[in-house]
Amino acid sequence: MNLVVQGDDVDTIALKSLARAVGTSDIRQIHPQAFRLHGASASDDVASICAGARLDFAWIPDGLKLADFGLFVTDMDSTLIDIECIDEIADMQGLKAEVAAITEASMRGEIDFGESLTRRVALLEGLSENALASVYEQRLRLNPGAERLLRGLKAAGIHTMLVSGGFTYFTDRLRERLGFDQACANALEVRDGHLTGRIDGPMIDAQAKATQLRRVRDSLGLNSAQVIAAGDGANDIPMFEAAGFSVAFRAKPVLRKVSSCCFDHVGLDGILSLFE
Repeated sequence: MNLVVQGDDVDTIALKSLARAVGTSDIRQIHPQAFRLHGASASDDVASICAGARLDFAWIPDGLKLADFGLFVTDMDSTLIDIECIDEIADMQGLKAEVAAITEASMRGEIDFGESLTRRVALLEGLSENALASVYEQRLRLNPGAERLLRGLKAAGIHTMLVSGGFTYFTDRLRERLGFDQACANALEVRDGHLTGRIDGPMIDAQAKATQLRRVRDSLGLNSAQVIAAGDGANDIPMFEAAGFSVAFRAKPVLRKVSSCCFDHVGLDGILSLFE
């Protein structure tokens, strides 16, 4: 087994402490912010050492390559991008605090996602459709490493999919901007240039996200072990369970528990450093 550690500043002392903890002297630099410790043995000390040094870590089977995967599926809000779009849309109604509280509870797994989305979207009734453009143009930012990650995945020949419990207005634009092969999300119903407070069509909830992952996986002739998933909240759990490798990005505790690894310090492009 290999231990991959990453961070903005990988301290030599921390690396040596990790090497002792996992019983290896074979430390190889991937790049200045990432190192692979070959032949590492599991140790309860790894998490505490990395936390103290502000490092992310992942246990990776020896010889596992990026080319061994064929599909990458990622969540959008607070994973690919740094906002929850619905919270920012609600801010246009002066309801950000109320909607954000529901969003947060849903991401922690305290409220069913479908129920939370219905409640939040209902609060947007009457808002001009132009508010969506304002959020995309003025508030939406990519999380660190997103563009480099997509370039790297494309270079490796990996099919990419953006699947979100958010809205097609944003996923469609991000698909074109970043070159995703596919995108799937909820459509907001609009009449006479204003939001009706309802979803137009089937809801993309936690189970639907996993269903979309399996659908694309099967269409590509892949198995679960060939899928990487990334997300941040409770509604990504079924998707993680359908993937062979999962990355919890700045994630809620409920998702961290079922992930292959967690990124709290490095950007999304840290995924590229995990595999040989």
